[in-house]
Amino acid sequence: MPDQAASLRQTPAPPLPRLPGFCVTGGKGGVGKTCVAVNLAILLAQSSKPLLIDLDLGLANADLVLGVDPAANLAEVVLGGRAIEEVVAESPYGVGLVPAASGVDALANLGQQELHRLFLGLERLGRTRAPLILDTPAGIGREVIAACRAVRVVCVVLTPEPTALADAYALVKVLEQAEPGRDVRIIVNMARDQQDGLSAFARMRAVCQKHLGRSIELLGIIPRDDAVSMAVRRRKPLAGGTETPALTALKGIAAKLRGVGWQG
Repeated sequence: MPDQAASLRQTPAPPLPRLPGFCVTGGKGGVGKTCVAVNLAILLAQSSKPLLIDLDLGLANADLVLGVDPAANLAEVVLGGRAIEEVVAESPYGVGLVPAASGVDALANLGQQELHRLFLGLERLGRTRAPLILDTPAGIGREVIAACRAVRVVCVVLTPEPTALADAYALVKVLEQAEPGRDVRIIVNMARDQQDGLSAFARMRAVCQKHLGRSIELLGIIPRDDAVSMAVRRRKPLAGGTETPALTALKGIAAKLRGVGWQG
């Protein structure tokens, strides 16, 4: 007798919905993508109604950077059947947060069907708020590629370190194989200076052109800035404080993102 459960497992999930926004991702952990995502969300709140989605499902930290103490999180949505609208936490900066959970192993290994249901919930949220800013975990996991495919612009954060460049290239390669031609833009973070950032981007652009036959765009260079780590320790976003070199760079990136539109 056929195994009905096995048949269901083999059934491909429907296509993911397109979401009105962009994702902030990176091939390697520790490149500062969550800090970038949080501060861009705050800067975009000056002219829109952004909603930050923490997709680092098993290791949440966007709430810490944003300085929010959420009462509920995505574990209750994905594992408990709660409506996603009920877990949105509002911040003092005009940014809403859909928080992930920390230390929940089941969230770190979602299947295609579970991811599809989650993204349908995000699509509902996107009907009343935009942009949705998807803060992904590092790497090339299923949820990372799903987030990249669902949005208009993919912002890949890297640092000038060789390992960060290699992992960022691996991410772009996997995405290009899954869905060729996505709008990929690079943010070089923690650069020693402008030339250091330009050099890192040039290396990334060259390897993508050589091996993938595609071009990528530089979205911005964020200099290494002690104010960033101080802000994280204080649970106060950089964008909520005084002007610093990193904040100036983030403002330039936010201005470029305003001009691209949110629809995928």
